[in-house]
Amino acid sequence: MSSEPHVISEVSGGVGTVTLNRPEKMNAFFGSMRDEIADALEGMAEREDVRVVIVTGRGRAFCTGADVGYMADLLDREAYDEANALVTAGRRVIGAITSMPKPVIGSVNGPAAGGGANLALACDLRIASDRASIGQTFNRIGLHPDWGGTWLLPRLVGRARAAELFFFGEMIGAEDAARIGLFNRVVPHDELAATTRDWAERLVAKPALPLALAKRAIRISDGSSLEEMLDYEADAQDSCFRSDDAMEGTRAFVEKRAPNFGAGR
Repeated sequence: MSSEPHVISEVSGGVGTVTLNRPEKMNAFFGSMRDEIADALEGMAEREDVRVVIVTGRGRAFCTGADVGYMADLLDREAYDEANALVTAGRRVIGAITSMPKPVIGSVNGPAAGGGANLALACDLRIASDRASIGQTFNRIGLHPDWGGTWLLPRLVGRARAAELFFFGEMIGAEDAARIGLFNRVVPHDELAATTRDWAERLVAKPALPLALAKRAIRISDGSSLEEMLDYEADAQDSCFRSDDAMEGTRAFVEKRAPNFGAGR
């Protein structure tokens, strides 16, 4: 058995990377791995030197959801409290991504199934390898979607398409997934890491505050009226007006030079 950690955290140039590291099992979750992912993400959220976060998998898969053998053992033992604790841990992972005031990029390097699919969908942006696939495979093993899929998927593809994906539980290829809005971009497999890093570095160069406020606006807009969003925009813009980055950005525009944004304060 490998002594390597099942979740690896790295930081370089303002970019934090969280890598699922159980390649021999296609990065399937087991044991405390879900909590380890949440710990890593929450750590990235707290670090001032991290402006953008990448989530990816090592090996040929992004993440294939729960380790079915591990899950079968829990159910055989009727260890329902332990099984339910896994769902609670997954909720913590999704909450860490969606509440983080930083862009999170899912770099989908291979199959993303079940909870792994919804881990990808929780990310703000998703770049996929042309070898990737994604599917809501829960009912193949008699289970219901979790990890936020019932909220995320209908908002990305609409109710009818979400029903199709949930009911049939089929894996769909990268290009089809991009066509219906599950992936932002599909690139050749050998270009995935470089493309993801390029996107991350471009976002690092952006002012942090407008990105954080825009991320929150996207999340709350579904449950808000136009008037409520206009109010939110006014408050957000006032915060930006008062920031050093707005001063720098407007001066740079007038002076015809590239802006040098700081921490967005």
